[in-house]
Amino acid sequence: MKEALTIIVPIYNEQDNLERLEKELANYLTIATKPARVLLVNDGSTDQSLRMIQDICKRQTAFDYLSFVKNCGLSAAIKAGFDAANTPWVGYIDSDLQTDPEDFNKLLAHADQYALVTGVRANRKDDFVKNMSSKIANGIRRAFTHDGMDDTGCPLKIIRTDCAKNIPMFKGLHRFLPAMILLQNEKVIQVPVRHYPRIAGQAKFGLWNRLLGPLMDCFAYLWMKKKYINYQIKEQG
Repeated sequence: MKEALTIIVPIYNEQDNLERLEKELANYLTIATKPARVLLVNDGSTDQSLRMIQDICKRQTAFDYLSFVKNCGLSAAIKAGFDAANTPWVGYIDSDLQTDPEDFNKLLAHADQYALVTGVRANRKDDFVKNMSSKIANGIRRAFTHDGMDDTGCPLKIIRTDCAKNIPMFKGLHRFLPAMILLQNEKVIQVPVRHYPRIAGQAKFGLWNRLLGPLMDCFAYLWMKKKYINYQIKEQG
């Protein structure tokens, strides 16, 4: 059966999470409402992540991987997944599994009507500082983009692949995926998903890059919005 969904998993120094990641994603593939496969993107890890990823892909026939020469950041890892995907849909989940792969089925239930379906983390299990900084950052982005999204940082999304490949990615743009789909005159929706505490590894973002980074990226987004080219072909001969 031909796969319909590629699940992109950016990985940077997550050796303590990878055994659980393999188990959870392999289990999800058996219950996915659309046939799916997994693409692990090693973002220049300096721990044992690459070796473990290679071993996982030898064991799991529905798993593939890409590995960067050096650390390039989350947006680059997501873009590499978009570029490599050849399924109608792409999904995205973080390797720390603070969201549940099974909730991809909640998103896929809306796939026929929307070009992007994003999760909204219900009852977030992060600490006070992380929750507050995320709320402030989301408020800043919403003020700039008017995308109506409450939680653009939620690491659980699906996007129609043709739309994903049309996104002109730059560093930080992973925070603006709904807005970039709206620029293509497509529809987006947010769906509540489960959220769990991180149980292994270290978060890669602190207070300042949750606030200052998104603020700087908003100005880049406004420039891109002004320059963005979107056309539709009516006729061809």
